[in-house]
Amino acid sequence: MNGVGIIGAIIIGILAGWLAEKLLKRNHGLLTNLVVGVVGALLGGFLAGLLGINFGGFVGSLMISTLGAILLLVIVSAVRRRA
Repeated sequence: MNGVGIIGAIIIGILAGWLAEKLLKRNHGLLTNLVVGVVGALLGGFLAGLLGINFGGFVGSLMISTLGAILLLVIVSAVRRRA
């Protein structure tokens, strides 16, 4: 999350977690959305860096964070099904 600051990162995390929750038709609370969004942002940022995808600002960070949050929720669901 380049150039958004800590408050921006928290807002992006909450929005990304909420968007991922709605797109995957789940029902989580605000704190879970924040955690999913922030961890998803780290995951999305890492994968975008590996693929050479540059993103910046609020919109780019939100898109990458949301994609990372969706990927995180899919991975967690797959692991829970196996357990």
